[in-house]
Amino acid sequence: MALAHSIWPQRNMDTILLVDDNPLRAAMRQSLLEGGGPEVVRALDAAEALCMVESPEFAQGLSLVITGHVMTGISGPEFVAELRSRMPRVPVLVMSMVSDFERAYQGIGGVYFSESRSPEELRSLAGKLISVGHRQTA
Repeated sequence: MALAHSIWPQRNMDTILLVDDNPLRAAMRQSLLEGGGPEVVRALDAAEALCMVESPEFAQGLSLVITGHVMTGISGPEFVAELRSRMPRVPVLVMSMVSDFERAYQGIGGVYFSESRSPEELRSLAGKLISVGHRQTA
């Protein structure tokens, strides 16, 4: 467990918003990210996530949003564009196995991409992106 503590930036109020309409995958990712790190809050879809960020108390501690590219309802690019209009500085990690999905996000700043299924890579990348977010708001 010592590794889990070392990859997370030291800040008490960090929250990761995990947007995933697949309950099994969401539970797995939440479990991977929670070990010694920030609080992970799940949203079942993009619409629920957008409602959550409307709360100033929730938005204040938000350090990272992790979402998929293909979702039911609002698409990944639509969600990220809307999120970015509300929260311009919070890093967003888009995960997908769809080839060339990054092109759909051209022109939207603060978006990072991963095609990895590796738990270690997800944890490491999340820790790095939270650090990026801290530098942007400092």
